[in-house]
Amino acid sequence: MNTLDDFLALVETELGLSVSPEGATRSFDELPGWDSVHLLSLVGAVERTTGRSISLSRVLEAANLEEIYTLAVPRV
Repeated sequence: MNTLDDFLALVETELGLSVSPEGATRSFDELPGWDSVHLLSLVGAVERTTGRSISLSRVLEAANLEEIYTLAVPRV
């Protein structure tokens, strides 16, 4: 998982939610079908896919999916 598109494909596969790149910047409240259980499921899916842990406290501070992507895929 290297790009935002890869991340959003994971969101769709794991959570069944189709989100466009533009939608990734929307707050969670604005995402159709989003609920808090999705957040925990997404963290687990990202950790399995990347092999890296993500700080749950930082994820809980994220305002949208794009911010979670930024946490999940560190910049080199």
